[in-house]
Amino acid sequence: MLRMVGRRLLFALPVLLLVTLGVFALAAASPFDPVAQYAGTAGLSASQQTLDELRANLGVDGPFVVRWWHWLGAALTGDLGDSFSLRQPVAQVIGERTGWTVLLCATAFAVTVPLGTVLGVLAARRPGGWFDRVITSLSYTLEAAPVFWLGLLAIWAFALQLDVLPAGGLTDTRSAVVSPGQVTAHLVLPAGVLAVSQMPWFVLYVRQGVVDAYAEDHVTGARARGLKERTVLVHHALRSALLTVLTLIGSRVPELITGALLVETVFSWPGIAEATVRAATAVDFPLLAATTVLATAAVLLGNLLADLLYGLADPRVAFDG
Repeated sequence: MLRMVGRRLLFALPVLLLVTLGVFALAAASPFDPVAQYAGTAGLSASQQTLDELRANLGVDGPFVVRWWHWLGAALTGDLGDSFSLRQPVAQVIGERTGWTVLLCATAFAVTVPLGTVLGVLAARRPGGWFDRVITSLSYTLEAAPVFWLGLLAIWAFALQLDVLPAGGLTDTRSAVVSPGQVTAHLVLPAGVLAVSQMPWFVLYVRQGVVDAYAEDHVTGARARGLKERTVLVHHALRSALLTVLTLIGSRVPELITGALLVETVFSWPGIAEATVRAATAVDFPLLAATTVLATAAVLLGNLLADLLYGLADPRVAFDG
């Protein structure tokens, strides 16, 4: 196990370096000018000398390779630079927003995994039955629905029409204090939309896993021994199907991050994903590089966690193979 973790960490280092270099290259090729974004309307009347000085102060006056190298050297010492779109140090932006993104994603996953597993198991008990057809059809429909569309639909239904949940933000607009009750109320819609967008994958994978497990020899033998159907399902078929779920948890991390980007933007949730969107639109090199590294590290960590869980759940899997 330790050898596999060490190999993954060594592999992660060049990946993170290439990702940050790619971010600076793409940002440099962008048609958006970070100086114009920073100066706003004041830049329209500013002289060229003033704009050049501002470009030098922001550190965007040299080739992107040079900017990347300077940023990398400072980042290794703990200095992630300053975000000129949010007018804050990047480390402060990440520190303030990471917790809210983790809360959103963790809540969505806490709903998606158990509920998706239960629905998948119930659908697999009678393949082709009315419940199976309803669940699979709904799953395929939700799988094709864009996350931002689900978010806008949820706002229209629960915030505008029914007026039972807030449309966005972290707290009420008139409140100066962040209270747990307000955060919980504002978390329901974004976490629910993110959970619904991820749930079809778990439902379909679990359903297929249980259906395939019913055809395996050990499950057929358990039925032949006269065990109760519930015992066969829980202790034999579901156990085999859950190995697929463990792998799926890690593989869904990139999709979860992508969904969080859109959900946080739609619901004005003050997380890392919302800051990433703002950094991309403002061509904010330091913030964009830092948030991209954070997202890439989360994907790599999710894949490693999935492999570890799979190896621990199935002794036949060799960690050092």
